[in-house]
Amino acid sequence: MSETNQASSTSGANGGSILNWASKSGDFKRQDSVFRNFISKQPGAEFPPEKDRYHLYVSYACPWAHRALIVRKLKGLEDIIPCTSVHWEMLDKGWRFATKDEKLPGDNVTPDPLHPDYTHLRQIYFGVKPDYNGRFTVPTLYDKKQNKIVSNESSEIIRMFYTAFDDLLPESYKSVDLFPTDLRKDIEETNEWTYHDINNGVYKSGFATSEEAYTNACLTLFKSLDRAEAHLASSQSSQRGPYYYGAHLTEADVRLYTTIVRFDPVYVQHFKCNIRDIRSGYPHLHRWLRHLYWDLPAFRETTQFEHIKKHYTKSHKQINQHSITPLGPEKDILGKEEEVSAVEAALKAARQ
Repeated sequence: MSETNQASSTSGANGGSILNWASKSGDFKRQDSVFRNFISKQPGAEFPPEKDRYHLYVSYACPWAHRALIVRKLKGLEDIIPCTSVHWEMLDKGWRFATKDEKLPGDNVTPDPLHPDYTHLRQIYFGVKPDYNGRFTVPTLYDKKQNKIVSNESSEIIRMFYTAFDDLLPESYKSVDLFPTDLRKDIEETNEWTYHDINNGVYKSGFATSEEAYTNACLTLFKSLDRAEAHLASSQSSQRGPYYYGAHLTEADVRLYTTIVRFDPVYVQHFKCNIRDIRSGYPHLHRWLRHLYWDLPAFRETTQFEHIKKHYTKSHKQINQHSITPLGPEKDILGKEEEVSAVEAALKAARQ
């Protein structure tokens, strides 16, 4: 399945507005990723696995880049693949780098360490391909030795991280298997509808420019959230474990998490995905989300709510003209045993 990343600019290299993602009918369109190379152990590979040869550019705000950050940490690749996060602000020139005097939460939110004179991610793209005519997206996996972009396709970057660098890792990280053979068919089938209906579904809802397109996208989104909730309910009731596929953390958890953790703080209000929220409408998804966030450092430490909330609300001018960031929800994520009042009351009544 071919996927694309979070758009990283309100205008592409060709000057097109983000609103051009919508067709004449008002449906959201997502542009294909351009760089689709692979790191490979094969002899003579253009991009062989080497320590400190590659640099990962990300945004803590972007769910597609967030996938790469989580997997990088789960696989213990921090010392092998350094990374830099852009600032949360994304205006007419796309993602910009933080300046030396800006202090933002999260690791490595700094000026570009490889190109000190660069102010925006787009300069890396033009430095690699002067006639580049696409969007400037994150994650971007960059080869420092050849001054080339290996890939800007998140779904393929994370799978490179699964095994390509295993020969450089200690056994504890080498054994982390997010795409186990016995679950691959199930994971691929789940990826298909999760991506189209949920990961991309929030964007189809939020960037729709007609009532019909919005309604169709939003109803499809919630139908698939119901599907994920039902799956987790059946899994957890049989005591198989806390993850999407029971006792084993997999790619399915990573890919769903980056949308669900943003849902209540941003997508409910900003993208008009307000039929239900996660904390009061989906008890099993909510329990699953909090387990990943509070119990697994790779999820919690790569989740930066300030970047997430400010990016969407202050960068998407066509949705939020005055760049006002809502104060709520009261907590970006609740504690593991904490519930909103309505859910707490329902649980109390059920116990009586």
